[in-house]
Amino acid sequence: QVQLVESGGGLVQAGGSLRLSCAASTRTFDIYAMGWFRQAPGKEREFVAALSRSGVETYYADSVKGRFTISRDNDKNTVYLQMDSLKAGDTAVYYCARKALLSTAWFETAEYDYWGQGTQVTVSS
Repeated sequence: QVQLVESGGGLVQAGGSLRLSCAASTRTFDIYAMGWFRQAPGKEREFVAALSRSGVETYYADSVKGRFTISRDNDKNTVYLQMDSLKAGDTAVYYCARKALLSTAWFETAEYDYWGQGTQVTVSS
């Protein structure tokens, strides 16, 4: 059973930064692509960012492009989401997820097979 544990969420003022971490309890972390999603109250869970197993390929939602950076450290079984220039609209619960091994798409929740419990990010305006 794979466990994904997010940390780093909190309350920050608009324009500030946070770095989220997601630690995976698996020895095969480096063969899976990983992603971050978020869900605001009353809204569907939406794609934020993803990266390939090597970290060379990265993908971002248009709403965060240029402000968020996804990265990973395969030696530490951890994926990160650096969030800069935060806006009130970024307020949500943020989830990390493991992309299914045979999946070919990147942006849909159905392409990811394991999820963390989420971490709250609140941006005050």
